[in-house]
Amino acid sequence: MEIEKSATSKRFSDFGLSSEVLQAISNIGFEEPTPIQEKAIPIVMQGRDIIGQAQTGTGKTMAFGIPIIERIDPRKFSVQSIILTPTRELAIQVAEEINKIGRSRRVFAFPIYGGSSIERQIKILRKGLHVVVGTPGRVIDHLNRRTLTLNEVKIAVLDEADEMLDMGFIDDITTILNKVPKERQTLLFSATMPGEIINISKRYMVSPEKVTISSTILTTPKIDQIFYELRESEKLDALSRLIDAEDSDLFLVFCHTKREVDEVSSNLKNRGYEAEAIHGDFSQSQRESVMRRFKSGMIDVLVATDVAARGIDISNISHVVNYSIPQNPEAYVHRIGRTGRAGREGVAITFVTPREERQLRLIQSFAKTKIKRGKLPTLTDVINARIAVLKDRMQEFIDDKKFDTYLELAKGVIDGIEPIHAIASLLKFQLEGIGQGEEASEGETGAAPGMVRLFMNVGRQQRIKASDIVKSIAEKTGISGKAIGNINIFDKFTFVEVPKDKAEKVIEAMHQSMLSGKKVAVAKAKPKTG
Repeated sequence: MEIEKSATSKRFSDFGLSSEVLQAISNIGFEEPTPIQEKAIPIVMQGRDIIGQAQTGTGKTMAFGIPIIERIDPRKFSVQSIILTPTRELAIQVAEEINKIGRSRRVFAFPIYGGSSIERQIKILRKGLHVVVGTPGRVIDHLNRRTLTLNEVKIAVLDEADEMLDMGFIDDITTILNKVPKERQTLLFSATMPGEIINISKRYMVSPEKVTISSTILTTPKIDQIFYELRESEKLDALSRLIDAEDSDLFLVFCHTKREVDEVSSNLKNRGYEAEAIHGDFSQSQRESVMRRFKSGMIDVLVATDVAARGIDISNISHVVNYSIPQNPEAYVHRIGRTGRAGREGVAITFVTPREERQLRLIQSFAKTKIKRGKLPTLTDVINARIAVLKDRMQEFIDDKKFDTYLELAKGVIDGIEPIHAIASLLKFQLEGIGQGEEASEGETGAAPGMVRLFMNVGRQQRIKASDIVKSIAEKTGISGKAIGNINIFDKFTFVEVPKDKAEKVIEAMHQSMLSGKKVAVAKAKPKTG
């Protein structure tokens, strides 16, 4: 049965979700469901099997994750849902997404995959949890060891089923599904529908409803499309640098959540920019007031969510910035279509973290467009750009001869002063302070020469050992364990030294990853003083 797209947009509150889950969704800052969530959540909540045809990056994890959280009994510490994924990266990502919402109901998901300590996974499984997210091979390993039992599973999920089949997991999948009670709900998500997928659905699913998210070819405006690869912590500095470097009209900055919108706009204000926020919590009168000031140029930068930006039709928006990469290609096209209007040139900028490169490729493929890699302007570039703008405006005044009343004042100003010194002092007055809002260098972190000391928020209380940290870093980054320096483990945190030229790679790979059942935060250690 094919489910047609609903005529009107729905909200999460329309799905009969618990107050705890709705609050968790609100706290994260999601304003409305994506198309796959809007179609799939009501069906899954009713306990029916579903086949979802949707690409990565369309929000499908929460399409099955939210109903799973709602339908699990948090008081029973047994595996009530098994989610199979083709790769360990996806297993980690899915578990993280479910835990963001699941903690509101004390529902815990845990990823199991090859290349990680099976002993540590066994310890977590023995403690008891509700949702297992795993690659088929490692799930089979645990089933054979009897460290994982599936006899209380209510919901089984095949995520990116076609990719699992391409990787040769068909026998493992059928073995696992045969271990799950027949009286269960089965959810299958796949970008394509080859014959093997149809066969699995016929054999293991009961009258599944099919939900399809259209993957029609999209067209993008003829605007300059650029992406910058950045760490999350570098985005604000990058945005500030771009605003300073461009002689532009208006910047429209898109964020993923309401919370992020508030944080970005507040930080821009603190740096001296004329910035405002707009999102779904704004009343109609507040929204109209902000839009009026943005259109008139009283606001240089408007930070918004996708929902709040609907209906914006302002011809002089020169730059659209995807501060958070869009969840799906359609959102990308809608966002960048806000610039380059009325025959004007426009620039679309997208910030991409290393973990989001796959999503960027998906957007380019769907939108049939090329997004070129950009290089951020240096502070020298920013100052030179500002001077070029000043020269152009000065020349305009000279050509129009609209400064006669200031000639006598100018003669008085340079009386007894070298003209070049007068211009230099005026430039200093005009340009001083550019870049001062950006974060300073981390400085020395107390590591050995050529090394950087990193802070991790796990320690003895999580039974962390130095070998665990070395193995995790080596697996996720490819850095030799021998290259890792001193490791100091304390009760609640750990310091580890890594080569200076590999520090950013380690932070990007390890931050928000799972280590001994805990999500790890990683950052450069604060500079030592005294």
